[in-house]
Amino acid sequence: MAQQNQTCHYNESMSFFYNNSGASDTWDKTQLILVRVVGSIFCCFILVSNSMVVAAVITNKRFHYPFYYLLSNLAASDFLAGIAYVYLMFNTGESSRTLTVKEYFIRQGLLDISLSASLSNLLVIALERYISVMNWKVHSNLTKRRVTLLIVLVWAISIFMGAVPSLGWNCICNINDCSSLAPIFSRSYLIFWSVSNLVVFLVMVVIYTRIYTYVKRKTAMLTPHTSGSINRKRTPIKLIKTVMVVLGAFVICWTPGLVVLLLDGLNCTGCNVTKTKRWLLLLAVLNSVMNPCIYSYKDEEMWTTFKNLMRCIGNGTRRQRSTKANARALSSGQDTGNSQPPSEETKTDDQGILKT
Repeated sequence: MAQQNQTCHYNESMSFFYNNSGASDTWDKTQLILVRVVGSIFCCFILVSNSMVVAAVITNKRFHYPFYYLLSNLAASDFLAGIAYVYLMFNTGESSRTLTVKEYFIRQGLLDISLSASLSNLLVIALERYISVMNWKVHSNLTKRRVTLLIVLVWAISIFMGAVPSLGWNCICNINDCSSLAPIFSRSYLIFWSVSNLVVFLVMVVIYTRIYTYVKRKTAMLTPHTSGSINRKRTPIKLIKTVMVVLGAFVICWTPGLVVLLLDGLNCTGCNVTKTKRWLLLLAVLNSVMNPCIYSYKDEEMWTTFKNLMRCIGNGTRRQRSTKANARALSSGQDTGNSQPPSEETKTDDQGILKT
């Protein structure tokens, strides 16, 4: 037991683990500045736009349905991703080597929690869509209590998944098992992480394939019995398209990164996985940028609510400025009002005194 404790390196800085794994996290200065500037712009957009999605669902009663509650929870996970990306961007490159083990766990944990939350939300939304489509309804019959429990469950699982490496599944006590992309994460964990996420991707693709075939068959059955075309706004088709676009963007943006993690976990020495790390990060950031754009583009009501929120913010800002201006004018008027102009009687008295 004493020998095992001696091999643990909890007090080492990340420079020790980078040197051990042979990983290089050096960035060209110009490249690092460019990534930080572009990434910061993206992150600001992520934080603002996803806040507006949550605000839109809260303020618009037409969004008070299970699907939109889950969609706002997906926006909340993207909001967390924006915070995680900001923390990562300013603690990468040479700064990575100066981090402590605890700080590195926090950096990676935020990313893992946000990814797990996004993936879990998409899976729950897929199941909610499946229930509603099988009943041929726009919205499922899930109660608010069940939706709340699902949201709590999503975050509980996500926090647990993000905390797994810090709870012991790491290579701090077995540095021969350290990966290149995450120098204190064991290769076995990277294999588990990437394979489990890819399996969830596959499950969601299967669910939506099943939904699509059912909707197509149902529509073909209903068309001969209707006088005109089916009103797509009164069927689940419109919301399904929105979610399928979101899922497609998520799979496209995250699959390359998960494949690279899997290759690193399998110890693919000839793959040179560290070279693609920074660009895969920007691709992941791009996914959180795309989601609010997809919501507003595919859902007219969401876009209308966004515009109303922006008008309210603009009107509130102008009203606040007007109130401050009136307050300043009133205060200046009170100051000058204390010295009133002389009356006509006072003026004549003064002139008489001057003549005498």
